[in-house]
Amino acid sequence: MKHLEKNFQQAKRHDRKGQKALYEMFSAKMLAIANSYVNNIHDAEDIVMNSFFVCFSKIEECREWKSFPFWLRKIVVNNAINFIRKRKNVLYSNVEISEIEYHDEEWNEEVQDINLEEFFSKMPDGYRIIFNLYVFEEKKHHEIAEILNISEGTSKSQLSKSKKWITDFLKQKKDEKQYAK
Repeated sequence: MKHLEKNFQQAKRHDRKGQKALYEMFSAKMLAIANSYVNNIHDAEDIVMNSFFVCFSKIEECREWKSFPFWLRKIVVNNAINFIRKRKNVLYSNVEISEIEYHDEEWNEEVQDINLEEFFSKMPDGYRIIFNLYVFEEKKHHEIAEILNISEGTSKSQLSKSKKWITDFLKQKKDEKQYAK
């Protein structure tokens, strides 16, 4: 990233130009991350603004400029999760489902045409949050359970359901594409 080290050092000295430059470098990506959790652009914007406020007020805690993007991402994800906790509007089903068998050909379909914004906006909240934490944040089920105050079984169930949802979504898109021909 061009000028990251310089901007990081300026921001550490509470220089507004450095802070602004870091914001401009990372705000769009952090907005996409926040929105992938809350699925509401206005809430995601609030989360990002709050995250940058926290970031710049605690920037001394980030030791290396190279780790800044990861540190900022962690702040955004934590703020998104805290936002979800406060809203408590995500319902998780405690019903266990049997493991769904997935065949490789189901996952190897043409997915390059999938609009990720549409994909994540249509995925049910509970599935999306667990999926994000498990896949993108590489959290284990016991960690997800602790973060979201749910059982480990619920985390596993929601991940399994999210995989089935993804399979169904991809099949639907494939059928729509074939039907359009």
